[in-house]
Amino acid sequence: MYSTDPAATRRFFQDVLRWPCVTEGPTDEPEEWLIFRTGPSEMGVHPTRSATGEVWGADGQHQLTFMCDDLHSTMAELAGRGARFEGEPRDLGFGLGVALTVPGAGTVLLHEPTHPVAVDL
Repeated sequence: MYSTDPAATRRFFQDVLRWPCVTEGPTDEPEEWLIFRTGPSEMGVHPTRSATGEVWGADGQHQLTFMCDDLHSTMAELAGRGARFEGEPRDLGFGLGVALTVPGAGTVLLHEPTHPVAVDL
């Protein structure tokens, strides 16, 4: 992930999401080069265009999303640690989602899937 404010982005992952990390520096302070454990993950491959030619994404585009079991309780927990969200949760067709603000790095989708998940395979 690239950031205009790497220390703020790292602090968010460390303090708000509470992801464990290792560092290439002498400390685990956000000013150092922290590398975070992200936990279990999945990857989906999406078309850039629909069968009718509607553009769904740019060629070479990649999108990072965070998945949770219960969107509303996760939002409440993260908000209690200082997280901010853009808009309200909405039905995305594949689950309930909301934009989670990552300081210095824009937003990522936080979603509760309604589709089968591969993470438990």
